Amino acid sequence: MGRRYAILRQVIQAWQAKDVDRVLAHMHDDIVWHYAAAAQPPVRGKVAARKLLERFQADMHGIEWRIFAHSESGDRLFIEGVDDYRTTDGHRVAAPYAGVLEFDDDLIIGWRDYVDLGVIAEQKTGAPLSAQVETLLDRAVAP
Repeated sequence: MGRRYAILRQVIQAWQAKDVDRVLAHMHDDIVWHYAAAAQPPVRGKVAARKLLERFQADMHGIEWRIFAHSESGDRLFIEGVDDYRTTDGHRVAAPYAGVLEFDDDLIIGWRDYVDLGVIAEQKTGAPLSAQVETLLDRAVAP
C-alpha cells in the first residue's frame, strides 16, 4: 500500500466514524476541494471544508465509503470508488466516482471528485439504484 493511499484510508476511517476533526487533520489549511468537479465551485480552506463535511454528515448514515482501485504518481493519488450511505429519510445513496487527491507532504491540499450529481439527487428521492450503478458496486474493494 502506498503512502498516499494509507493516508486516504485514515481519512475514510475517520469519516465513517463521523469524526470531522480527524478528517480535517489530514487536510492542508489551504485545501481546494472540488466535491463535484465541473458541477460546483470548489471549497477553499479548512473552515469551508469543515462546513461542507458537517453538512454532509447531517444526512449521511451507515457510511460505506469503498475504494475499488487506486494509483499513486508523485504527489497525487488517483482513486475509483463509491460513497454508499443512507439518508436521514432512509434512502440508499450509492454514488460511484473517480477522484484525484494532491498532497503537500502528508496533507491533502487538492481534492477533485468526479461524480454524477444527478444520480445522487435521484437516489435521495428514494429511486432504486440503476442497473449500471449496481454493476459498478459489485466489485472487490482494493486492499
